Amino acid sequence: MPEEPKPRRRQARGERRIAQLLQAAANVFCAHGYTATSTNAIAREASVSPGTLYQYFPNKEAIALELGDRLLAQMREAHGQAFTPENLALPLPELLDAVLDPLIAFNCQNPAFLALMHGSEIPGRIAEEHDALHASLLARVDDLLAHYVPGSKAAERSRIADMTFAIVKAGLDLILAAPEGPERDAVIAETKTVLLRYLDPVIGRALTTIPSP
Repeated sequence: MPEEPKPRRRQARGERRIAQLLQAAANVFCAHGYTATSTNAIAREASVSPGTLYQYFPNKEAIALELGDRLLAQMREAHGQAFTPENLALPLPELLDAVLDPLIAFNCQNPAFLALMHGSEIPGRIAEEHDALHASLLARVDDLLAHYVPGSKAAERSRIADMTFAIVKAGLDLILAAPEGPERDAVIAETKTVLLRYLDPVIGRALTTIPSP
C-alpha cells in the first residue's frame, strides 16, 4: 500500500525544527569555524538534546551541506539581482552600488556564509558548488569588461576580474568585522572607493562612450 502523507502540522513542525537547527549551526560555525564545531555544540545553541538533532541530521556534515545549499541558493539570487542589463547601463559609481549592495547585504545578514565557504575541511560538495559560483561570477565580470573594453585581451580581463574579487573579499572581511551602524557604513563606502579608483581607468570612461547593453 502507498505510504500515507504525513500530517501538514507535523511537516510544519519538522521544517521549523530544521530551520532552528540550521540557524544554530550558522551561529556556531560563524563563532568557531566548521572544524571546531560539534553536533553537541549545535544542539546546545538550538536548545535541544543531541537526540533531537539526530532525528533530523545524521552528523555535522549533513547539517553543513543543507546550510550550504540554502546559503548558496540565496547568494545566487543576490547575484541575479546585481548583474541585470539595467544595472550594467549605469555610470560606474551607480553600477558599483547596484552590484555590491545586495552582495554586502547578503553577507551581513548571513555571516556564516564566509565562515563556512572559506573555512578549512568543509565538505567537498560545498567547496565544489562555491567554486562553480565563483567561476560564474568571474565570467560575468569578464563579460562586463569585454563589453565595455572590446579591445582588451583575455589575460588582462582575467587579471582585472581576479583583482576585483580580491578587493571585494578583503572589503567584506572588514565590513563584517565592523560594528553595525556608522562604522560599518564607513567601511562599505571605503570598499566602494577602492573599487572605483581601481576600475575607473579601465571601464569608467568606457561607460560614458559605449552604448548600454
